[in-house]
Amino acid sequence: MKAALRIGAVLSLAVLAMAALSLVWTPWPLQAIAMEARLLPASGAHWLGTDALGRDVLSLLMAGARNALLVGVIAVGIGLLFGTALGLWAAARRGWVEQLVMRAADVGFAFPALLIALVFTAVWGPGIVNAIAAIGLHAVPTFARVARGAALSVWSRDYVLAARACGKGPWRISFDHVLPNIAAPLIVQATIQFALAILAEAALSYLGLGTQPPDPSWGRMLAEAQSWLFQAPLLAVYPGLAIMLTVLGLNLLGDGLRDQLDPKQEAQR
Repeated sequence: MKAALRIGAVLSLAVLAMAALSLVWTPWPLQAIAMEARLLPASGAHWLGTDALGRDVLSLLMAGARNALLVGVIAVGIGLLFGTALGLWAAARRGWVEQLVMRAADVGFAFPALLIALVFTAVWGPGIVNAIAAIGLHAVPTFARVARGAALSVWSRDYVLAARACGKGPWRISFDHVLPNIAAPLIVQATIQFALAILAEAALSYLGLGTQPPDPSWGRMLAEAQSWLFQAPLLAVYPGLAIMLTVLGLNLLGDGLRDQLDPKQEAQR
């Protein structure tokens, strides 16, 4: 196992463990406001100190990991499901269907997740559901392109030609023969999109478009900390480090998986 894969797996598992632990235990209740204990430094009672409302920073970070992973899992799941289906459809049908799907993907790339979230917010208001929908919708074109490109190479293989000769239809071949053989690039892309989804959720929450109070969010912790940069600069450091380490771990995990699942990639480096 390569170093990148090991480091990425350790960082990702650490974040996952922190999020799972927050479901059953946090050092302090998440909404325990104590104005007399505001902006305290790290101590035995509050390991990472308290914020401007006297809430325990470590508890907020743990719960923020839970919400970040929740958004990432659902958003990437949406992109993976619909994008893969569209990519398989385009590769199987070719012709005008392929052109339609690819041109629609080009249009989708022109609209970043932030812009889609702004549109959703204007129509339905801010919230975590709209943030998930915007991030997931933005991921669909990426998965469609990856699935279509990988599927085209599989459709020229002998076993696919044999399946066609046996009378199997395009969708049967896509799910029985094509999809299992393009799983590796889809898994790698899902890992990378997971990191991007967490970044997007943090950015949307920072702008007030993502996770809403009282649910904790790393992005909103950064937004709240900017008013106290001189009095308590660590309030911005902690969520920033959490975002950085999570994204770094997922990117390293994706690179490591790509090398493990496709040795040709490593040989080309």
